[in-house]
Amino acid sequence: MKSLWTYSVLTCSLLLFSLALEAHEAPAKVYIISPVNGETVESPVLVRFGLQGIGVAPAGVERQGTGHHHLLVNFKTLPEAGQPLGKDVKHFGGGQTEVLLELPPGKHSLQLIMGDHLHVPLEPSLVSEKIIIEVKDGSNAVPAP
Repeated sequence: MKSLWTYSVLTCSLLLFSLALEAHEAPAKVYIISPVNGETVESPVLVRFGLQGIGVAPAGVERQGTGHHHLLVNFKTLPEAGQPLGKDVKHFGGGQTEVLLELPPGKHSLQLIMGDHLHVPLEPSLVSEKIIIEVKDGSNAVPAP
């Protein structure tokens, strides 16, 4: 009898603990890990994507609570909601979480947007902060022998 009571108390405690964790989950967030805003870099630029609160799934795989990354380079405005992202957006439909990006010298903006299995932006929209980087001119570099 005592073990049944202990089991019941333990089960209720675990249930309450899991509900408390669920209630305190952070909202989904997508962000650029690197480079950081304002950084001066050389091309090619390694861009690493961060994500919390949802998972990554490849394009074509419909799974609740997932999406895949799309990178907006030098976009002034966000793409139209409810429409598949076009060819002007860099798609990472394989579930990639980083890219080595060739960029010409100068200032560039980078921003991530999460899309569903059909490349349509998630609802509600899941977009990173826009960062600005400067790619320095590497033309003065001495070529390797």
